[in-house]
Amino acid sequence: MSPDDPTTTEQPMPRDRTHRRTRTRRRIVAGAVAALLAGAGAGALALSADAAPAVAVTVDAGISLGTVPSSGVGLNTAVYDTYMNDASAASLMKAAGIRQLRYPGGSVADAYHWKTHTVTGGSWAAPGTDFDHFMATAKKVGAQPIITANYGSGSPQEAADWVKYANVDKGYGIKYWEIGNEVSGNGYYGSKWEVDNHADKSPREYAKNLLAYAKAMKAVDPKVRIGAVLNTPGSWPDGVKASGDAADWNNTVLSIAGKSVDFVIIHWYPGGSSTADLLKSPARIAGVTSAARSLINKYAGSHAASVKIAVTETSSAQSPSQTSQAAALFAPDTYMNWLEQGAVNVDWWDLHNGPGKPTTVHGETDYQDGGVLSVGSCSGGTCEPARETPFATYWGIRSLTALARPGDTMVKASSAGPSVAVHAVRTGNGGLNVMLINKNPQNTAQVSLSYTGYTPARGTVRTVSYTKGGTGLVTATRGTAAAQTLPPYSITTLQLRPASAASRAEAPSPAPTPTAAAKVAPASGTIGTRAQASAAGVPVGRPDRSDTAGDLASTGMGSAVTYSALGGLLALAAGSVLVLRMRRGRGSHAR
Repeated sequence: MSPDDPTTTEQPMPRDRTHRRTRTRRRIVAGAVAALLAGAGAGALALSADAAPAVAVTVDAGISLGTVPSSGVGLNTAVYDTYMNDASAASLMKAAGIRQLRYPGGSVADAYHWKTHTVTGGSWAAPGTDFDHFMATAKKVGAQPIITANYGSGSPQEAADWVKYANVDKGYGIKYWEIGNEVSGNGYYGSKWEVDNHADKSPREYAKNLLAYAKAMKAVDPKVRIGAVLNTPGSWPDGVKASGDAADWNNTVLSIAGKSVDFVIIHWYPGGSSTADLLKSPARIAGVTSAARSLINKYAGSHAASVKIAVTETSSAQSPSQTSQAAALFAPDTYMNWLEQGAVNVDWWDLHNGPGKPTTVHGETDYQDGGVLSVGSCSGGTCEPARETPFATYWGIRSLTALARPGDTMVKASSAGPSVAVHAVRTGNGGLNVMLINKNPQNTAQVSLSYTGYTPARGTVRTVSYTKGGTGLVTATRGTAAAQTLPPYSITTLQLRPASAASRAEAPSPAPTPTAAAKVAPASGTIGTRAQASAAGVPVGRPDRSDTAGDLASTGMGSAVTYSALGGLLALAAGSVLVLRMRRGRGSHAR
């Protein structure tokens, strides 16, 4: 869900407030939030202050997890955001590799009328945030739009007219269209935060109307792709059957419309009572994806393989950290886990949002602001930095530009320790990038790395890092491909070059054992894909790779290099060490 829209025009920016659910749910959420804010650091990942054994990280560059989608890294925008079209915001989004922008907001989308730039009910639309102004910003950023059609107070005809204006009259070529925001929050299950003027608010009615929207919109432009709103598997109200219903929301909607939709929509707000809980949560993404894919396979028939999963809202809301370092670590880990599981895009909530009640998390002020850029306002006597100052979450997202760009191949990587997360990508020009995330807020992490299907060049390596309290990404040459020292609470990406052909010939090894995952293709130069992943397109980010050479096939799928513990320790000794609003609770959605 997305943060709440302001309820009066006197508010220049939204302030988060917990949405109304049942009395019991409100008490539970309020109590949990109070407890976690009071002791935000209590659940921090704790390791001994003494030297710990190196965490073993393995990268199997021969096993593909799919290609990075063209619109994989996205961000939400909202019509009530006065600063949405700031030139500096557009520049920062572009630099962060944002390649998809969602519009016109969260719950406000079910009240927004695009022709008149007006909102039904208790929200508002800021001047200069109409559709054409949004599109001008999207073009500056180089991002594809994803549009949420007004289901709550709109009609199939209004949506079809929007498609005509966008794609026929203006030639914008907008592909992805959601039908409604979090429609099950219309009061049908007891809690209401979503505008829905339909007399029948059941999943049956939504599915029936969804088909009507799809028919009207595709009659205007057959190329548009229509998305159905699902409840996140495993999160309320998933699995709930209202009185008189034979099934829950997801099963009912897909049993009626599953063969007609092009993608399904999930919102992912795992929260957590501590920063440690938040940082563990990306491990659950595989299970959520599997549950959603099972539903698609059950109801979409032969069409199932082409139905994509779009995560159009996510953030660290409902956890202690929203602008501090834990949220920065959570962001790239979340994006990459979803993309590795085949999501076509992931959109962070939000560009701007506004502060909640500031708190302190691991020694940092957390403004409880769901935006990635500051609006420069004050709350409770504490003022944010100047407007458009990036929060730590922005730098966490921007760290992805050092890891991947669309068309690169995500490959299998694993860590033997829960305090270190890893993601790896093979680039189209023969490089291998490895992102290492140290989730420990206090201690450095010694990491030893081994590789299968790729032989990195020897010697020190280039790294791109973001550390706690940083105001930017830092590029350095330190450590080796085999051993790295990670500062506490940091993101470090190794940008590796392949070894020469002669070096690779000296250390042959058997080809990796085949698994259920796709294999990276041989000398043809093609890259592995999965049914849910989209083709390459606009770059997620273009880190300087002038010091890498060779194409994907030339890196030697059959070779492996595993450095010994002794070699790793020597490398560590020689290498330099880099020193250093609330979104509306579970229903914290933009109204």
